[in-house]
Amino acid sequence: MQLFRASIAHFPKHTSEFTNDIAVYHDGGLLIDGKHIVDVGHFDAINKRYPGASIVDLSGKWILPGLIDSHLHYPQTQSIAHYGEQLLSWLENYTFPTEMQFADSAHSSAIAKVFINQLLKNGTTTGLVFSTVHKDSCDALFNEASRIDMAMIAGKVCMDRNCPAPLQDTAVLAQKECAALIEKWHNNGRNRYALTPRFAPTSTEAQLAALGELAQQFDDVFIQTHLSENLDEIAWVKSLFPKAEGYLDVYDKFNLVRERAVFGHGIHLTPNEWARLGEANASIAFCPTSNLFLGSGLFDMSAARANNVHVALATDVGAGTTFNMFKTYGDAYKVSQLRNAPISPLEGFYLMTQGAAIAHNLDHEIGNLNAGSAADFIIVEPRFDELTMLRIQDNAEFDDVFFALSILGDDRAIAQTWVSGRCCYDNKMLQ
Repeated sequence: MQLFRASIAHFPKHTSEFTNDIAVYHDGGLLIDGKHIVDVGHFDAINKRYPGASIVDLSGKWILPGLIDSHLHYPQTQSIAHYGEQLLSWLENYTFPTEMQFADSAHSSAIAKVFINQLLKNGTTTGLVFSTVHKDSCDALFNEASRIDMAMIAGKVCMDRNCPAPLQDTAVLAQKECAALIEKWHNNGRNRYALTPRFAPTSTEAQLAALGELAQQFDDVFIQTHLSENLDEIAWVKSLFPKAEGYLDVYDKFNLVRERAVFGHGIHLTPNEWARLGEANASIAFCPTSNLFLGSGLFDMSAARANNVHVALATDVGAGTTFNMFKTYGDAYKVSQLRNAPISPLEGFYLMTQGAAIAHNLDHEIGNLNAGSAADFIIVEPRFDELTMLRIQDNAEFDDVFFALSILGDDRAIAQTWVSGRCCYDNKMLQ
């Protein structure tokens, strides 16, 4: 058993009282045994209960749960940071050409490795990830995650229209390949499968119906797609599905709106759509860096709260501009400031840890430091350079540390990332 001594913060339960329900231990102890957490609390108390544990002294640093990124595209690791487009032209000019390269399985494997390295470097231990239409690209990601026993939720993108021919499948092929991937990967180790129609305009009704059949057959798989990101996109959906009552209704007609359905963006939702998401226990992935970069709009966190809709933070790489979840919250804060409803630092922390885990029905395993959860955690060095040493005091409260890092921080603040009780990333700051 290993006993880590550091300042510790996490949310042990479902909460809307972020100030009252966070557990903070300024001199804390986290005990792990193998792949799981055994205990957490004040260091002296943990040390007395487990006198034989090997102590790792990290005083001055913070231990936090591994971060959860609830919407991103691993093929776009290599297309991040291109200039000057909005959603539909971004797809045409950058995304689709990049994704065509994933017909080569060796290329998929190489990018999967880089992608997971970027997650670990930034403290992310779980992602909800889009691959490409190629089945092998999904296999490559799951294989790389399985190598380090990382919790990965991913799916093959399904598109049978309105995209380049090399990226098209069919309703029948999408259903067949997704079924095979579910059989191979879903609940295999720490992997889960997500049915992944890219977005309504790139799937025919036949394909959405085929995926909806799988959603009913496998009721614990995830569903991930895009929703109401861009006004031109919404108009396009209306023209393609004239009988639907709105964008969300397109998915709803095919049994794709439910628990463990995660919709990227949701910027321009109607009151009825907000109400339906809450009723269905579905989730929105709030992707602020992407929304700002593509000029898509400002997410309405107040509407989400009013309708009891699960919200989880996400980078949306590659339209998103960073793999770093702290910086993602920094932009979420700016977006919410523009809407006169700022997201507090503690709520931001919740939306990338326990709140996301609860949204995905995974809080028994990830998102917290509770006994029995997977030993997925990060070691944060808050004072990693001259400026952060000046700004962040040694005895600063956690909310101030977290907020400062969301504005000033980057991957240098991540000293180590642990997955399933194993250190999978070390930036050498502890040596």
